[in-house]
Amino acid sequence: MSDKEGYFRAARTMMVDGQIRPNNIADDRIIIAMRTIRRERFCPAAQAGLAYADADLPLGGGRFMPAPLGVARLAYFAAPSPGARVLVVGANTGYGAAVLAACGARVTALEEDAGLRAAAAAALAAEAPEVRLIGGALAAGAPAEAPFDVIVIEGMVDALPEGFAAQLAPGGKLVGVLREGGIGRLVVAEAVGGRFAHRAMADCNMPALAAFERKIAFSF
Repeated sequence: MSDKEGYFRAARTMMVDGQIRPNNIADDRIIIAMRTIRRERFCPAAQAGLAYADADLPLGGGRFMPAPLGVARLAYFAAPSPGARVLVVGANTGYGAAVLAACGARVTALEEDAGLRAAAAAALAAEAPEVRLIGGALAAGAPAEAPFDVIVIEGMVDALPEGFAAQLAPGGKLVGVLREGGIGRLVVAEAVGGRFAHRAMADCNMPALAAFERKIAFSF
């Protein structure tokens, strides 16, 4: 093992023991995944040394790779059963999708930015080749690939996209971070009559996804 590999391996262990386990991520699948997946491969090369920091990493164009704990919380509340069909919306460079795939889910990763999608393709080929990576508008979801048992939105949104309700299988759920009163709250939502009913599970700040920002209408 090279010195560089040893450094990243130690950093992964410190991340899990210092950030993930103390925050009640009580799912061994996630712990093992985050100890194993080389997160540095999903970061821009210039920021690889920050891969395991407790921080969101800028990817350009207003997009971010969420901090490790945010990814872990989304995976924890997604709680996919083995073989569950999971859609990750706003997959950026693919790390969150890789973690869910390591938990035994069949993951489709949706990303609209071509540059991020190219980075994800390279990283996933090395770390989680079973993930299906697709392009398309984030706000549209992936209706052609539906239904999904779980939809995970990897970023904060102003409102849950009601159109995603039709993309869930019966009994399915959506997991994401909803901005409420300026605070991010991780929510689990179920489709009821074509709309979402959600429960707040934990405070969880995460970079916002512009694709889901509520448009403000002006009247004169």
